[in-house]
Amino acid sequence: MKSQNEEGIIITLLSLKFQRLLEERGKKALELARDEMLKENIKIECKEVRDAMEYFMNKYWNDVMRPALLSIVCEAVGGDLTSPLNVAISSILISGAVDIHDDIIDKSKVKYGRQTVYGKFGKDIALLVGNALLFKGLTLLNEIKELPEKTKSTVFKTLKDMFFELGDAEATELKYRKCAIPSLSDYLKLIEKKAADVEAHTRVAAILGGANISVIKKLGRYGRLLGMLIVMRDDVLDLLDDQELKNRILKEHLPLPIICVCQDKEARSKLNALLQNGKITKKRVKLIRQFVEKNGGIETSMKIMKELAKETLSLLKQLKIHNKNYLKMFVKFMLTINPH
Repeated sequence: MKSQNEEGIIITLLSLKFQRLLEERGKKALELARDEMLKENIKIECKEVRDAMEYFMNKYWNDVMRPALLSIVCEAVGGDLTSPLNVAISSILISGAVDIHDDIIDKSKVKYGRQTVYGKFGKDIALLVGNALLFKGLTLLNEIKELPEKTKSTVFKTLKDMFFELGDAEATELKYRKCAIPSLSDYLKLIEKKAADVEAHTRVAAILGGANISVIKKLGRYGRLLGMLIVMRDDVLDLLDDQELKNRILKEHLPLPIICVCQDKEARSKLNALLQNGKITKKRVKLIRQFVEKNGGIETSMKIMKELAKETLSLLKQLKIHNKNYLKMFVKFMLTINPH
């Protein structure tokens, strides 16, 4: 059995290796996406909008995971590495728009120590910037000349389906606010819907790489499972971050570890007293986190994630594709959480 120190070293090494992979495969697309928005930004007369756009693209948004995933999946099925680049640029902008709109809905002013566009510039400016990113991303996607019309149509349909499913998930989340606690099975269904984004990316990448229908479906399922792991990992990390946990309690829905603990009636009653009786102060947030940790919330969440990771890796074994280790690394990285 490994010590906490040994586990920490392994997690650090895997994290560094994974981050290098994302930078190598996703940085170029991110830089090109920034250039595209800069072209538009200089045309805008309103200084506040220009400042907000510049802040988001150059200081806040660093999405290299999605373009890297597009590149790696496309390569895995034998596609040309340049094929997904223009789609990746569009994806970065569209995903950025979704992120800004999510922050407005969730009233998230700060994320992991950084002000969001909503937090720094307010709702109205954030909404305008999000809209600009969305329209620019969709326009760039439509203007890709290298894509045959049939392929482009399939890509657009895949993205449309993703948006509808994500919208449905966001609407469902609204009823879980104010510390409403769903059943674990209902919450896992919600997480599965929220993973539509990642499935869309792996499907699109497989399509661009010229994969057959069977492989596209399996890589789509890989994306769905990976997306669920991403959401669950964020939930656990939010529990461990005081500011994020406070925001989840006050303005969003509760994270997975709390929902796991609340499946026990006695623990649920005690936790409800902490959540609903009195002001949510820093001290109260720490008490809530300690209670959840003590009652196995993180442990249960990690158990669910490990089972999901096992299913995802088993699915990869069925696929005869290139550079499978890269796709495995995505899965293994999602388990790199050290709460100690």
